[in-house]
Amino acid sequence: MPELTMSQDRLPIERVSPADEAAILVLNNEHAAELSWLEPDRLSFLIGQAFYTRRIGALEAFIMCFDQDARYDSPNFVWFRERYRRFVYVDRVVVAAEARGRGHARRLYEDLFEHVRRASHTIVTCEVNADPPNPASDAFHAALGFAEVGDAVIHGGKKSVRYYAKPVAS
Repeated sequence: MPELTMSQDRLPIERVSPADEAAILVLNNEHAAELSWLEPDRLSFLIGQAFYTRRIGALEAFIMCFDQDARYDSPNFVWFRERYRRFVYVDRVVVAAEARGRGHARRLYEDLFEHVRRASHTIVTCEVNADPPNPASDAFHAALGFAEVGDAVIHGGKKSVRYYAKPVAS
């Protein structure tokens, strides 16, 4: 049997559909400390507001992003909306524990950047927890070309975050 190459073995990146919501909810809520807990109705609402939502495989990974026009009350999203006229905000990206190390997060971001260019956006933003710290995420975003643009203490002092932005040439 021939050995699979990386390109043959790569699962496709696909749009999130309503049928994916139950699996997204499970994966999201397994990582609620890093993201935030979601109830089914809230997830459906957010997907409806999202600029970009994609998944890899049977939910090995997913990403959800918003542009400046979203009706979204996250303090992190609001921070960017108060400072940038036009942007895309990465609200959550998560890779299932058993699928880590396969390049899924990088592929999702690369696909996002291409989608952002086609939509004539010029900046992608995100936040990473500072407390509790997330050094792997800091290093990942730095490797993708994100630079720190601010910080905040949110949720009544329970969490502190660093804000990042990356210019994307159109």
